[in-house]
Amino acid sequence: MHRYATPLTTGFFIVSTISGVALFFHWQSGLFHSMHVWLSMVWLLPFVFHVWKNWNSLLGYIRRKTLVIPVVFSIVVALPFAYAGAKNQRRGGNPAFQAAAVMTQARVADLAPVLKTTPDALITALKSKGYQAESADQTLSAIAETSGKRAVEVLAAVLPARKR
Repeated sequence: MHRYATPLTTGFFIVSTISGVALFFHWQSGLFHSMHVWLSMVWLLPFVFHVWKNWNSLLGYIRRKTLVIPVVFSIVVALPFAYAGAKNQRRGGNPAFQAAAVMTQARVADLAPVLKTTPDALITALKSKGYQAESADQTLSAIAETSGKRAVEVLAAVLPARKR
């Protein structure tokens, strides 16, 4: 494995760089997100082998304190991102999840205009998909509960199909 540790580390670095740049610029995020997350985890294995292969060099960096500045710098650069992420979570996280939660608490009569349809059309659509929808005064959460489903499933059933 010594022979492949550095080339594999380099290969996964290239893949991570390409997928990271694509994610940064929001190019085909659905295509790159999963790849970036999973292959970054896989990247740990060749990284461990790379460290093992170059252990003596790493110890030299530690002894000469050459590693201190880059590690401290990396942590200092990462902290604002971690802080911003934690701060965003305190505000409720992803706005799409917040919107979905609000929509599932809305009455069908109130939700219909948002979805550019009528309450009767929504009730008919829900009934045709097997949900126990009785009136436009019900919330999607109430319909989900009586139908034995999760509220987000009912919401997904009434949302228009995405245009590609």
